[in-house]
Amino acid sequence: MTPVKIAAIVLIVVGIAGLAWGGFSFTKETHKAELGPLKFSVQEKERVNVPQWAGIGAIVAGVVLLLVGGKK
Repeated sequence: MTPVKIAAIVLIVVGIAGLAWGGFSFTKETHKAELGPLKFSVQEKERVNVPQWAGIGAIVAGVVLLLVGGKK
């Protein structure tokens, strides 16, 4: 399998995942204060939304790479 085909398949899978889940979330930990042996921190859960056009664009780009990458 060529690197172009692998990249195309990855783009298609990422595009489908972006459309299916609509984004991803992660936890960001911020250290606020340290008083002697005590450490205070704050955990914030953040969500990143993936626009539909980005998911569709990734799928289209992957399909185009598969079609063009196979021809020599």
